[in-house]
Amino acid sequence: MKQLQGKVAVITGGASGLGRAMAERFAHEGMNIVLADIEPNALAKAEAEMKAAGARVIGVRTDVSKAADVEALAQATLAAYGAVHLVANNAGVADVGSVWDNSVADWEWVLGVNLWGVIHGVRVFTPIMLEQGSEGHIINTASVAGLISPPGMGIYCVSKHAVVALTECLHHDLAQKTDKLKCSVLCPAYVPTGIADSGRNRPSALKVRRKSAGDLALDANLKKAVQSGKLSAADVAQRVYEAVRDERFYVLTHPRIKASIQWRMQDILAERNPANPMG
Repeated sequence: MKQLQGKVAVITGGASGLGRAMAERFAHEGMNIVLADIEPNALAKAEAEMKAAGARVIGVRTDVSKAADVEALAQATLAAYGAVHLVANNAGVADVGSVWDNSVADWEWVLGVNLWGVIHGVRVFTPIMLEQGSEGHIINTASVAGLISPPGMGIYCVSKHAVVALTECLHHDLAQKTDKLKCSVLCPAYVPTGIADSGRNRPSALKVRRKSAGDLALDANLKKAVQSGKLSAADVAQRVYEAVRDERFYVLTHPRIKASIQWRMQDILAERNPANPMG
């Protein structure tokens, strides 16, 4: 997309972290913003602060794991602005543990947000954007965990590998249909955001299992790693803006991780056992 001024951007997980940073970056380009988030208080605060900064923005409380919520998000967007030109399926949560220890509720929660949230976003918004016939862009937030497979993160990696595959297929499907609607997959490494504390938004119906000492240690390590990230959410948002501007598909914000991705590819091609990407 070359022209963003006056266009409409929908961003899930938009009240904080990467979503909030993307919203602010695209608002800076003159886009009308729709913030979608499951946290009503954080959403109201983000909407008010962005309006105070001069942005044209609305907030829509959305649980992206629910098809009806995402469909309602699309209708609210069209009612407010009459169109949608950019969709960032960004909402995400994280959980850790050995894959055999993760409960059914763990899987339902993580896959519901990280994968089904993207599926619903693509399913609901793509037909609208195609019918408009104008330039558009879809950004799906995965992770470097969608390109490598570290121990203790199986449930998260499954969700993010699926988002990478879904977006690659979306790229090919769109290419057969139009040259106006593009997509990108965002694969950041550690960025100081609140994802390590995403359990705060876990539905009460998906009860938290009793975690082992090992899992608690993994939780602590994840929080430490996330907060140690060298790139800020604003830095990542700038990379996303550049990818939209340049119509670039893969958005890898942390170049040092490319070595681990290469090792994985080489392991696959050589048909050898996978190396631990964490060393």
